[in-house]
Amino acid sequence: MLDRRRFLAVCSQLGLTSTLFPGVLWGMAEPQGKVTKEMIGDAAEIADVPISDDLRDAMLETLDQNRKNYEEIYKLHIGNSVPPAFIFNPVLPGMKFETVKRPLRMSTAPALNVSAYRNIEDVAFYSVRQLAELVRTRKVSSVALTEMYLARLKKYDPMLKFVITLTEDRAHTKAQEADREINAGKYRGPLHGLPWGAKDLLAVKGYRTTWGAGGFEQQNIDEDATVVKRLDASGAVLVAKLTLGALAQGDKWFGGMTRNPWNPHQGSSGSSAGSASATAAGCVAFAIGSETLGSIASPSTRCGTTGLRPTFGLVPRTGAMALSWTMDKLGPICRAVEDTALVLHAIYGPDGADRAVHDVAFNWDANVDWRTLRVGFFKDEFEFKPAAEPPAETGPVTPEEQKKREERARTRERVQAIRKYDQQFNDAAITKLQAMGVKLIPVEVPKVPYGAMRSLLIAEAAAAFDDLTRSGRDKLLTEQSPNDWPNAFRIARLTPAVEYIQANRARMQAMELWKKLFENLDVIVAPTFSQQLVATNLTGNPAVIVPNGFRGPDAPKPPRKENGIDDGDGGPGTPVSLTLLGPLYGEAKILAFAKAYQDATNFHLKHPDLDAAMAELKS
Repeated sequence: MLDRRRFLAVCSQLGLTSTLFPGVLWGMAEPQGKVTKEMIGDAAEIADVPISDDLRDAMLETLDQNRKNYEEIYKLHIGNSVPPAFIFNPVLPGMKFETVKRPLRMSTAPALNVSAYRNIEDVAFYSVRQLAELVRTRKVSSVALTEMYLARLKKYDPMLKFVITLTEDRAHTKAQEADREINAGKYRGPLHGLPWGAKDLLAVKGYRTTWGAGGFEQQNIDEDATVVKRLDASGAVLVAKLTLGALAQGDKWFGGMTRNPWNPHQGSSGSSAGSASATAAGCVAFAIGSETLGSIASPSTRCGTTGLRPTFGLVPRTGAMALSWTMDKLGPICRAVEDTALVLHAIYGPDGADRAVHDVAFNWDANVDWRTLRVGFFKDEFEFKPAAEPPAETGPVTPEEQKKREERARTRERVQAIRKYDQQFNDAAITKLQAMGVKLIPVEVPKVPYGAMRSLLIAEAAAAFDDLTRSGRDKLLTEQSPNDWPNAFRIARLTPAVEYIQANRARMQAMELWKKLFENLDVIVAPTFSQQLVATNLTGNPAVIVPNGFRGPDAPKPPRKENGIDDGDGGPGTPVSLTLLGPLYGEAKILAFAKAYQDATNFHLKHPDLDAAMAELKS
């Protein structure tokens, strides 16, 4: 009886990563009940891996033992929380970082008169810095803030679908504790008493941790993630576990699709979908998200929040779902730049468990002179270039195929129209920076095939959820398209180990080039969705994403499906963003520069009209 797993192992060892070709070979081999030497020869020729006839018998004999070895490892039932023995380290020889930790230096306390507000909801969109001052001076209690944000979460969740689990009992207990301590003069710092939300890949004892995925709806992990423990220690109050796309992909989870507060007909993007949506909607003071390849940048852009993706190895991931051990990063999603600095200050540093975390200092100083920073910008990325025409499509044209071709053409036209419209925001950003007195130094993105290295993420993700694929439980996941995890995990099982190593070697070359790029720069300004997004997630460099304007009523409108969902990006009234990059562990400088830009533009002070959006949806 021919063993399918053994057959696929042959294909994998030969470097056959296409799903089609192994399938064809399987169809040829199954009637004979075995893979013949001739079949291996044909496969080897196509894969450009010459294997002489005398070696093929030995190869088949060894593969059977390999299969038995795989089975022994499967029997261990390794959980998602167990990392591999290797550790990704973005730090290269010769790099030096600040290790002496200094006291937090916040901006000057804002002048706030709470008695002028009609009700507590008037502070819903306040920044962390503003809320902290209200709580510190006891003008607003933690209990009042907590009750207000819980009420808003309940009110707007039916429209925006950003909550998986409210942590009400825990929140009330922590808020009461915070008020007692503050009243007794035991103030812990700027997060004390502030309600926050956690992306539901962070474990919280006593509450389910669903990872947003079908099949995991009732999963309980009996521990608090390190980030949760540290925010508890800062006095912050967890009010909700927020949505993420299933297993950290997109904005669709087992309960529906998380929506964009600026346009509830549109998804909030992902995978930190709920964290960005709830923050933008004024339903938490701040939130924690995660990024592997755009999961803070994308929803922060869509929802108009300020997101910080820290350097790889700055914030411990203990107690967080693993997707890619060499790329996962946890970071804050807030309404203002300084908020992200205050949150990062509370959660960074080694915890003795996540071995990838380095003992470096993050010294936030809101008063640093940002004018002394050396600032580059990716000149080519800021220039509008019409998209290249795709190759002419050939082959028989059935009515169904013709329909697909026309839809692809319409999609290309829509994307091009949005890019052309959005160019004004790139131009305005450069103009504004120059008006601020910034001397922008033109630089280029190092030339490396970053897209080809995405296989690293997919291979690691497939390993993290290996049992899901082998057991067939991947059918429980909400999304099942060719671009979703179930299919990606299956494809990844055919990635040769040699090619995984080769991609890592290419990654090392990229790291060296980015190290050289930052030798004479403190900050690089970039469009958010440019080559840098994949590149810096691979190299581990930090990024802060800030709102950079709002599309006008003349913006191209994405087509609306029959179910009321906008099929695409953009649209009137929606935000755009700008990204600021830094060298490894250069968060303090890029945040100082980002704060200066944000203070000069004030895009972060604009908020969505949720009640109007609710009325529009009901009409």
